[in-house]
Amino acid sequence: MSFLRILTVLLFLVSSLAPVCLAQLGKNVTIPAGSEADRQLAAINAADPSQKLPLIDEFAKAHADDDFQIIADEQYVNYYLNAKQYDKVFEYGDKLFAADPNNYTNAINMVRAANEKGDIDKLYQYGEKANSIVQNYKNAAASAGADAEEWNRNKADRIASLKDDQDYVRQSLLGGAYRATDPAKRADYFQRFARMYPDTPEGEQALTLAASSYQQAQNRPKMQEIANAALQKDPNNIGMLLLLADDYAEKGDQLDKADAYAKRAASLADTAKKPDNMTDDQWKQESSIQKGLALSTLGQINLQKKQNAVAADNLNKAAPLLKSNAALYARNEYRLGFAYLNLKRNADATKAFTEAASVDSPYKSPAQQKLAEIGAAKPSAHKKAS
Repeated sequence: MSFLRILTVLLFLVSSLAPVCLAQLGKNVTIPAGSEADRQLAAINAADPSQKLPLIDEFAKAHADDDFQIIADEQYVNYYLNAKQYDKVFEYGDKLFAADPNNYTNAINMVRAANEKGDIDKLYQYGEKANSIVQNYKNAAASAGADAEEWNRNKADRIASLKDDQDYVRQSLLGGAYRATDPAKRADYFQRFARMYPDTPEGEQALTLAASSYQQAQNRPKMQEIANAALQKDPNNIGMLLLLADDYAEKGDQLDKADAYAKRAASLADTAKKPDNMTDDQWKQESSIQKGLALSTLGQINLQKKQNAVAADNLNKAAPLLKSNAALYARNEYRLGFAYLNLKRNADATKAFTEAASVDSPYKSPAQQKLAEIGAAKPSAHKKAS
């Protein structure tokens, strides 16, 4: 391995909490031992951090027109990354990509810089770049005259050595999408994530989150487009079944389809296998919420069809399953209150609305309003009775 590659790995190891790339993808620039460039780089490596930048500037000026400029840009990236001057990291990282487009260590450094700065747009820009570098390498064929079997074996070894870095990129991208506050932007990030990681549990989860984010952004056509496309690919996608069923039920639209989707989701929730990336407790909670949401959606469909007794039964069954999610639990109790009102069981309706108002959710204020209305109606009802 050249001095450049050793130096890059050492600096990255010292400066980063992210995994270290053990197999560089991109150009290899050899530094002749004992050369002036070798001496300059040794001085940079040995210098105190406060003294490094002038030495890097000197090296860059001395090698403005050759491949050693790749080394200079790597030095700048590492220096500014340690200094947490992220805009400078991006500036020199982009210069480095122009000279060495497949520099995977540079891509990881850019992801780290974007992560630390909290710039989700750049995080996805460089995360996609990192993944494309690996994908291009995976697709690369052996050069003419090379032993194909040996090439593929060496390629598999190099890709395996990148696993920690690839995991870091994937986790960073997923975390970045979750942090996005604008629902439309969040939906876009989740879609991009799903395109990068198709046919994985996380990719499937990201598609569901993209669709639900579009729902939050009140972009119903886009939500339905994603959800229906996902169901065409996998008719047993519980997340998409629940999302569409819940949407139809809330809007009073396509209630027969909503009913079929909710019942299928409830059945699948009983038999679904725990994903490998979940603990037993996490899976127990998720499967409980899935089953509870299916039952609550069926209750809302029953309400839309004026089947109030059946609605109350489904909503009561859903309640304990949704307790771990305040918003879903409160909405379920709010629906239950209306089922009881329609059945003229005001005491039970009061209890349901009180439960809905007891947790912090968007249903707190509407439930309190319904309680006030029920309370205001009691004296007049008593007066008529007398």
